[in-house]
Amino acid sequence: MPKIPAGAARLGAEGVEGDKQNDLRHHGGPLRAVCIYSLEIIEALQEEGHPIGPGTTGENLTISGLDWDSLRVGDEMRVGGALIRLTATAPPCNTIAESFAGGEIGRILEESRPGWSRWYASVIEEAIVSAGNSVNTVITSDN
Repeated sequence: MPKIPAGAARLGAEGVEGDKQNDLRHHGGPLRAVCIYSLEIIEALQEEGHPIGPGTTGENLTISGLDWDSLRVGDEMRVGGALIRLTATAPPCNTIAESFAGGEIGRILEESRPGWSRWYASVIEEAIVSAGNSVNTVITSDN
């Protein structure tokens, strides 16, 4: 941590190629293969004075242009050639405390601050994704 920007990476069923997690009980695996976060939310947190930036909260993909508030478990989105499905919001842990003023990781806890959390996703269709790829919601769940 932080995750270093890469020009491209392969999204696979077990995760992002080359990515490693220290705590496999809480991170990684097929239901948490990819962690995504909103660039707009990162920027809003910066405006509040948090020293957060793309990759500092462990997300694999920083995405812009989506209505983050409308995302739900089961939603699918096309990221470049890959297809991912949202599986759960990603609870913050102490490893990302440096991204928040006073170490206040609860600032992005879904239960207390809905719509500010990162998301975990499974990979339905594997592919190499690149910086600048378009991201489109293709199926929205009824949940």
